[in-house]
Amino acid sequence: MSQQESKEQEFMEIWGASEHNLKKINLRIPRNQLVVITGVSGSGKSSLAFDTIYAEGQRRYMETFSSYARQFIGNMERPDVEKIEGLSPVIAIEQKTTSKNPRSTVGTVTEIYDFLRLLYARASDAYSYKTGKKMQRYSEEQIIEHIFQHFEGKKGILLAPLVRARKGHYRELFEQMRKQGFTKMRIDGYMIDLEAGMQIDRYKTHDIELVVDRLKVSEKRRDRFELSLKTALKHGNGFVMFMEHESETIHQYSKYLMCTDSGISYEEPSPNSFSFNSPYGACPHCKGLGELHEVDLELVIPDDSKSINEQAIVPLGEVRKNLTFKQLRALSKKYKFSFSTPVKEIPEEALRTILYGGDGSFDARNFGREELSHNLADEGLVRMLKHYYKSSSSEKIRSWAEEFMRVIDCPQCEGSRLRKESLYFKLAEKNIAELAQMDIRSLYDWLEELPSQLSKRQQLIGTDIIKELRLRLGFLLEVGLDYLQLNRPARTLSGGESQRIRLATQIGSQLTGITYVLDEPSIGLHQRDNEQLIVALRELTDIGNSVLVVEHDKDIMLASDYLIDLGPKAGKLGGEIVAEGKPHDFLSQSGITADYLANRLKILTPTARRKGHGKQLQLKGAKGNNLKSVDLELPLGTLICVTGVSGSGKSTLVNETLYPILRQHFYNSIQKPLAYDSIEGIEHIDKVIEIDQQPIGRTPRSNPATYIGVFDEIRKLFAAIPEAKIRGYKPGRFSFNVSGGRCEDCGGSGYRLIEMQFLPNVEVECESCKGKRYNRETLEIIYKKKSISDVLQMSVDEASDFFADLPKIHRKIATLQDVGLGYITLGQSATTLSGGEAQRIKLAKELSKRDTGNTFYILDEPTTGLHFADIRLLLNVLNMLVERGNTVLVIEHNMDVIKVADYLVDIGPEGGAKGGQIIAQGSPEEIAACPNSHTGRFLKLEL
Repeated sequence: MSQQESKEQEFMEIWGASEHNLKKINLRIPRNQLVVITGVSGSGKSSLAFDTIYAEGQRRYMETFSSYARQFIGNMERPDVEKIEGLSPVIAIEQKTTSKNPRSTVGTVTEIYDFLRLLYARASDAYSYKTGKKMQRYSEEQIIEHIFQHFEGKKGILLAPLVRARKGHYRELFEQMRKQGFTKMRIDGYMIDLEAGMQIDRYKTHDIELVVDRLKVSEKRRDRFELSLKTALKHGNGFVMFMEHESETIHQYSKYLMCTDSGISYEEPSPNSFSFNSPYGACPHCKGLGELHEVDLELVIPDDSKSINEQAIVPLGEVRKNLTFKQLRALSKKYKFSFSTPVKEIPEEALRTILYGGDGSFDARNFGREELSHNLADEGLVRMLKHYYKSSSSEKIRSWAEEFMRVIDCPQCEGSRLRKESLYFKLAEKNIAELAQMDIRSLYDWLEELPSQLSKRQQLIGTDIIKELRLRLGFLLEVGLDYLQLNRPARTLSGGESQRIRLATQIGSQLTGITYVLDEPSIGLHQRDNEQLIVALRELTDIGNSVLVVEHDKDIMLASDYLIDLGPKAGKLGGEIVAEGKPHDFLSQSGITADYLANRLKILTPTARRKGHGKQLQLKGAKGNNLKSVDLELPLGTLICVTGVSGSGKSTLVNETLYPILRQHFYNSIQKPLAYDSIEGIEHIDKVIEIDQQPIGRTPRSNPATYIGVFDEIRKLFAAIPEAKIRGYKPGRFSFNVSGGRCEDCGGSGYRLIEMQFLPNVEVECESCKGKRYNRETLEIIYKKKSISDVLQMSVDEASDFFADLPKIHRKIATLQDVGLGYITLGQSATTLSGGEAQRIKLAKELSKRDTGNTFYILDEPTTGLHFADIRLLLNVLNMLVERGNTVLVIEHNMDVIKVADYLVDIGPEGGAKGGQIIAQGSPEEIAACPNSHTGRFLKLEL
């Protein structure tokens, strides 16, 4: 092997990387090692890892396709880099890959459920849903052996069942059988001779069997018996009956699964029989979704002390002169109530007629909304709302109807998603839905015990499948996901959870020679579980892969083989390599990351904890999902941190119980909180604000300036310039979203999309406006030597200085600086912002508002994507909100946030079914002293 080849195998070499803010960096990254890329937010980490290394790997892969294939999938643009050598095939495991499809679950995403379906299709035992007895199936040989064994020497009749419990006259069937030479039928238990033109009562339910043969069971007549049995099975579609001549006792046999007591039979199971995404396995009532939208009368009539005049029956709206209210008046005369009668005093029968229809006195046509003119006379309000939700072609009407509904478990399948028959195939007394409801740790243990409870035949069939299942479940356990269940919808997973699921899948694939690029896999992971994640990442490098991780977690950084720190600052002031090397060499170098890792810089623990203003919010008896009827006490006017291991119930308690309760109280939200007993102290706060990581906009036109509302002020400023006034320009002239001032060639986007036939669509700078978004006339309006386009291209830091003498504009821009976003540009496209950046822009928007001092803020993992230096800025902002008297509640695993909080709520002790309890509530010092708290163990080291 030449020296050159050896060098290429050891390192990936990058020359002149200039994507986004990267400053022509040259880099040698060791291969087959765990490499962490870190740096302050906006320093260029993702530009290097995803937009350069991953993009180039993807582009090279696409180039291997034929030109015919490429015309459908498109070519990829080459990233802005001079050269990359030693690049192996690249797989990116990002956070944005969670499916929003309600049919996608943890089991389907990981393919574990597919193996379970195969196991149940091949090795399970079927039971009757009527009697609970084990179903039987016989081969032809087994039927013959059984009859000869039990009825040798006895006379009997072979019957082929043709009709089971169905109505009809069956004239054609009788004629057909008569022509085939048969002479007798057994109809509803009576033997009847077949005659021409024969028919039976068409309105009665009948059982009809064809008499195939009467014979004595003896070895001499075995050939005749076998021939007759074949004929009976053919006519009976695999079913046959043997009736003893003397006692007329019937014995049923089937080539398929059959209950001999009740006569019900199941089709042969296939993997599709256990799939909720297939018509063969899905519950017909909910179509395999496990849940239904049901009209909630509490939403239809929220306050029954009000009258119809006061719009107590919300869907009817205000009283009008139309058919609906004409019928309601007729109804009120009949049942002696008026429109000013409180609903609770309206006679029960009248109210039932209004809601569910009845004797023709309520007509739902034109029921108070012109557009809802569907004829649903006598069906009542409830059925009509259901009809509009299911059948309306108008999204507006559908969402209107949905406002009066709540999601419930399907009453037929009880949320299992599968049809009744599929739930009666069992292994060791458990059906497949029960396995999907177990957490992964319990399922792994159950599968370990399973082989000892199976028959030899089942063991032979199932051994390999069980082995594969335990292997795949083992990988999920390795990445700390033991608390998840297979039936957990994929859309409810956090970015970190979905990323770790994909990581487990990749470990399971056992590929080698791959470069894996991961984006903060530690998100949502408690300190305790970090060790498991590091072991999983190591497993990928041990089998011969390179792992590049964009990460801020201290443990992962120190456990890596090589560290690369980008910076020194963000945006235009970043994009350079500040330090690199093995962790112990890295710590001795200068740079903000090295200083924090070596404890030369640190976020200090406060000397005193705030006690708040003496008022409390108390949530009692929360029991949603895995919560064990917990009581939550929150001192208002403090910085509160809710923590605990992954899956312990933090999001259930805060995002799915507390937040919906407060939203319902303040904004009449239709989102229903999970089960709880009571809430006290709600009168001490006047509004609730959740600051999440959802994008601030879905289109490239959305940007930070428009989102925080500063762009309106900037447009007013430009419209007030004398030149603009002379020309008659209004603020709308300076909007790139409406015609007038924008460049019409590119529609105000600054670029044009060129459609290529054989190549991908290309974005090119607009020739007319040169990327400036506006037409020449608009750009002629100048403020302090800058046009409106120049302002949009300014960074937040530049804009802060530029507008320093305009308090209204400067105050809003300064809030973006306060949350550490000085590096982004005012006009930066929302689609290029990370979840953490979007969350901080929302935080800045809230900061720019005048708060009342009684606001309750909720943030879920705001440190996502934040460097130590950025966390310090974030904590300054959160403390600023608390100092004004507000309450800030943060769900967080980051020790720097936990140690500075005034009050902690630790949930656990474990994830899933073993969690859901409040282990301790109190100051960080009190939690650190709690022996049962995993958080306390790590917090003690910090304090």
